[in-house]
Amino acid sequence: MYRERASRLPGAAVWTSVPAEGDGPGRVLPDGCMDLLWHDGRLLVAGPDTHAYVDGSSAGPWSGIRFHPGTAPTLLGVPAHELRDRRVELADVWPAAEVRRATARVHGAHHPARGLEDVALRLAASAGPPDPLLTRLVAALDAGRPVAGTADSLGLGARQLHRRSLAAFGYGPKTLARILRLRRALALAYAGVPFAETAARAGYADQPHLSREVRSLTGVALRELVPPPGAAS
Repeated sequence: MYRERASRLPGAAVWTSVPAEGDGPGRVLPDGCMDLLWHDGRLLVAGPDTHAYVDGSSAGPWSGIRFHPGTAPTLLGVPAHELRDRRVELADVWPAAEVRRATARVHGAHHPARGLEDVALRLAASAGPPDPLLTRLVAALDAGRPVAGTADSLGLGARQLHRRSLAAFGYGPKTLARILRLRRALALAYAGVPFAETAARAGYADQPHLSREVRSLTGVALRELVPPPGAAS
């Protein structure tokens, strides 16, 4: 069972996942975000994904805080591209003493998810507010604006935008735009919007274009992610 709520940290979400007995490997779709995770008494970091991450060792409960795109590198002190498509122990990123303090805070909370949120809030208080330029970049791309036009509106050259995107998101702005478009499309499809209309509203050329992008980024067909109405579950 998966549950999620808005965090007290603006733009973040706190979640828990308890796999049911007999569940197969979990498939985590790319979303432009990074997560701080708690599993089996350990703190881990989920880097930004360029494709679906299939976890074959997800037995037992998980808790996490998912950071708004572009904000985690400043909080965690590591460029996003160093963790792209990876899940690593927090001890591989932070000094041992800091990991022990964070682990104790999560372990001492009434629920690990609340402890993770407390750790994130402390990090944010030290790091200061998010970079407003990155916030504007995410908002523009999530609204479907083209990368070149967005770069111009932000006063950034293509190379500078790419360099800043690698550090903040783990990949270039075109990949971020593809992933955000995928998330928009899936939200529409899950809400029952027909696939052809979903493709048009999310900014794809047509339904086959949507289908190709879904398979490319998730590894499965669109109808496997969003079964048609009346299909057996």
